[in-house]
Parts: sequence; C-alpha cells; structure tokens
Amino acid sequence: MTPAEQTEHSVLCGDQRIFYLEAGPRDGPLLIFIHGWPELAVSWRHVLPHFAALGFRVVAPDMRGYGRSGVPSAPDAYRQSLLVADMLALLDILGAEKAVWIGHDWGTATVWGMASHHPERCHGVANLCVPYRTIERGVDALVPLVDRSVYPAEHHPWGQWAYMRFCQQHFARVTAVFESDQDASIRAIFRRGDPARLGLPSGHVDVFRNHGWFGGADAAPDVPRDEAVLSAGELSCYVEALSRNGFAGPNSYYLNDAANLVYSDSAIDGGRLKMPVLFVAARYDITCEAVASSLAEPMKAHCSRLTTAVIDAGHWVAQEKPAELIEILRRWLGNELPTLSPGGWTDSEAGSR
Repeated sequence: MTPAEQTEHSVLCGDQRIFYLEAGPRDGPLLIFIHGWPELAVSWRHVLPHFAALGFRVVAPDMRGYGRSGVPSAPDAYRQSLLVADMLALLDILGAEKAVWIGHDWGTATVWGMASHHPERCHGVANLCVPYRTIERGVDALVPLVDRSVYPAEHHPWGQWAYMRFCQQHFARVTAVFESDQDASIRAIFRRGDPARLGLPSGHVDVFRNHGWFGGADAAPDVPRDEAVLSAGELSCYVEALSRNGFAGPNSYYLNDAANLVYSDSAIDGGRLKMPVLFVAARYDITCEAVASSLAEPMKAHCSRLTTAVIDAGHWVAQEKPAELIEILRRWLGNELPTLSPGGWTDSEAGSR
C-alpha cells in the first residue's frame, strides 16, 4: 500500500457509529479533517493524499448524520457538545493524544468546539470559510455581524443568515425540497465562486419571501454539474448517501442554537484560543463573507496565535482551489507547528513553497 492510499474504517464511538477514511503512516503526525453540510469525508479527496504522501497520518470521518456514520433521528442529537464528544472518542480509538483539526462549514463549529473545550487534544486548528464565534453560537450571534450596507435591516433582518432561521421555522419544508431530487439538489448546491457577486446580497435572503430555497420551487433546478467543484464520482457518493439517509440529519445541525450557545459559553478561559489557529477565507463565498465584512472580528479577539489567508474561490474551497489550500496548510504547519514535520519534509521547505 502506498502512503497516500486510503483505507476505510467503521468504529463504535460510545453509542455512535463513525465511518472514516484514513491514509498515511500510522505513526505520522495526525491531521483530522471535518466536513460540513451536506458533504462527506470524500470532500477532502484532493487534500488527504497530499498530506499522507508527506508523512502525515490523515483521517476524515463522515460526521454524525452523514454517509456511513450513524444517523440519529432526534434533532438534539446534532448539538455541538455531542459532535465534539464523537471526535474525542474517535481520537481515543485512533490511539492519539492530540491532532491538528481542520474543518469546513459546519465542520468548523466542531473544530472550534474541540479547540475551546479540549485544547489539550489539539496541536492546532485550521478552519475554512466560517470564522470562530459565529455559527457555533447560533443565528442571534451572527445577526450583529451582518454587513448592513449590503443587507439593510428593514428589508433583511437576518441578513444572509435568513436561510438558517427559515430552516428552524420550516424544517419539514426545507428537508422535503432537498429530498425531492437529491441529485439535482447536490448539483445546484455545489457551484464555484462568482467574482461578479461580490458586494451583492446572497440569494438566501429571499428564502422567506419565496417560502423556500430555489425560488420557492418544490425541487432543485436541473443544472449541469459544476466540474470545478464536483467530480462525477463525488456526486455519485453524495447522491447515494443522501438517498439512503435523507437530509433530516444534516439539516438538524441548524436546530440547536440554544444548546450550542450554552456549550460555547462554557468554554475554557472564556473561549480564548492559545494554540496555533489558521483561518482561510474564501473571497467569493457570498454567504460566509469574511473578507470585507466584520464576520471575523470576534475570532480575532479570541485567538492569540492567529494566521489568516484568503483564497479566490467560493464556499467549496477545498474542491475549487485545492492546490492553493494545500499550500496554505503546508506553510502554516511548517511555520506554526514545525515539530510535527514528518521525516523527509523540512521546515524550510514548508516555509519556502
């Protein structure tokens, strides 16, 4: 087996079944990649082989509610305290004291929770698109950070986060629309970033007026697969998993604001992070707009060793611009966590590439 070859595993973490992909040497420094909505471990397909080939042990789980992991039926089973507990149990099963945790979208909430509640299990954390102290604290924490020059309060009280509030108030409607044609839903959701949309409102702002996503239609539009972010194989994996499991589990991540806020407020040292932290913003991510707006300001106030970077891509940055992401992660690991460098990869190489 080559170092970059992936293996599949399924383990019981407490009462929760967790499926994960693994590659790289078992004794290599551990990197754990956490996907978001509505993705799978395979979303990290570009990144895992690269770091495995460098000598890292890389692991990417299907999160609770997704793929071949367990799919609880109760919405409160998707609160962040339980998701972090899943990842702690997985870390124990992997036989590791610490890992570098990397997250995207809702995966960032779990990574931020791990860092703020269990810093002793983190060498460092890196997150994409969603800054610290935002979605893991709920819609009410996001609204004060809305750019009111783009989203006037009298017209868009929840700003670009209206879709989150709509999901909380109309969960059955949202889930039914996504489930009516999983193939079309995935093709419609996974689109590349559009520079022409900078400074314009996210399409999510009209979700209440339209009574749903996709202009209020009962199913997603039939658009071509965007090859810039979605391979044919990945589309097949998503459709198979979501046809089997449905969208109720993934959508339930949006239903736990109150519990998540209590959990966030119980973080160590007021939630201040002292380990190395990397945040990578996607310039053309119109919803999670963290370059020109104040969305990242709470993060900056709560991280003492923060590194930031921007990639010219949309929300699905790990698929759209994997080479740029890999380079940023390499540089950060080499500069901020040089003692983790596997044999054959020097700190100077990481810093110079």
